[in-house]
Amino acid sequence: MSDELRKKQKNKIFLKKPIDGIQKTLMVSSAKGGVGKSTVAINLACAFKKIGLTVGYLDADIYGPSLPKLINNKKKPETKNGKLIPVEEFGIKFMSMGFLVNDSTPMIWRGPMVISAIKTLTEKVLWGDLDIMVIDMPPGTGDAQLTFAQDIKIDGAVIVSTPQDLALVDVERGIEMFEKTELRILGLIENMSFLKTEDGKIIDLFGKGGVEKISKKYQKELLAQIPIHKDLRVSADVGKPIVIEKNEHEISKIFIEMAKKIKLSFD
Repeated sequence: MSDELRKKQKNKIFLKKPIDGIQKTLMVSSAKGGVGKSTVAINLACAFKKIGLTVGYLDADIYGPSLPKLINNKKKPETKNGKLIPVEEFGIKFMSMGFLVNDSTPMIWRGPMVISAIKTLTEKVLWGDLDIMVIDMPPGTGDAQLTFAQDIKIDGAVIVSTPQDLALVDVERGIEMFEKTELRILGLIENMSFLKTEDGKIIDLFGKGGVEKISKKYQKELLAQIPIHKDLRVSADVGKPIVIEKNEHEISKIFIEMAKKIKLSFD
């Protein structure tokens, strides 16, 4: 690589705009929908809170915002000096397009409108001073992902997937996209990894070892393997994250250990 090209790339990285007041930004991504990314993201945010960090959470899924359901709060944000004030729950600051539109309102937007919405959520919100922001990304590798990767300062990303082969194909696409945009991938998370029955039997509903195989192929850390558990599903449905409600639960402990790993990678 020539010195001139290195300089251009360095300047491009420098021009990425940080979110005011945020020390570290963590993107939680999944190249494929339906893998439980938002459930992982909300509990990871709560885990950061549990280990003593000040936390913000940005629901960047413009087309399908799920945050109001995940925290059981549909409060409309107030404004101050033309900026939105985040909704607060569990000692965490939250913002989502879901707070700004009705539940039944379809987001029939083209790319430029999505990009405009992202800029509103990142530039026109009074986040205050926070140690870390968790950004719950929409699935796929489209306009939203490119806007964050190219224009906004992101300190690291984690990719969530099930072990299923169909999901892993898209995970590889996501890894390739992030590497091309020089976004640091901190690791992979295998969700719905297995089902453990009451008698201790392990059932691999979606296959076995798929995410581990991809992590080795791309030399990325496998941060956690999260089993299927009824309590995790129920907590999401009622809007009370399991890490907050049952911090001694086996699932909560997985998220807390994962939060510690990610914090160390930032230090």
